[in-house]
Amino acid sequence: MTKEQMPKNYQQMQSHNPKLMQAVSELGRAARSEGPLDEKTIELIQMAAAAALKLEGAVHSHTRRALDAGAAPEEIRHALTVLTSTIGFPTVAMAISWMRDITGE
Repeated sequence: MTKEQMPKNYQQMQSHNPKLMQAVSELGRAARSEGPLDEKTIELIQMAAAAALKLEGAVHSHTRRALDAGAAPEEIRHALTVLTSTIGFPTVAMAISWMRDITGE
C-alpha cells in the first residue's frame, strides 16, 4: 500500500509514533508469514474481523487489499454474508455497505 492509499489517521500515527508503527507493521508481517494462508484469504479474514468489530475504515482498507490480492467482489461479499449467523444481519448489512463504498457496486 502506498502512502497515498493509507488512511490519514494511520499516516498521522506514523508521523507521531514511528517506532510504534514500525513495530506494528513488523508484527503484521510476521503473523502473515507464519502459516500457509495466501494474501487473499488473510485479507478476507481481517476484513471479516473488522466487520465484526464495526470498524468502517478497516473494512474499507481490507476490502481494497483483498481486491488487490485477487479477490472478486462476489468473494468479498460472501465473506461478509457468512458472518450473518455470528455477528447478526444488521452488522453484516452495514459491512456490505462499507464494502460497496470501495467496490462501487
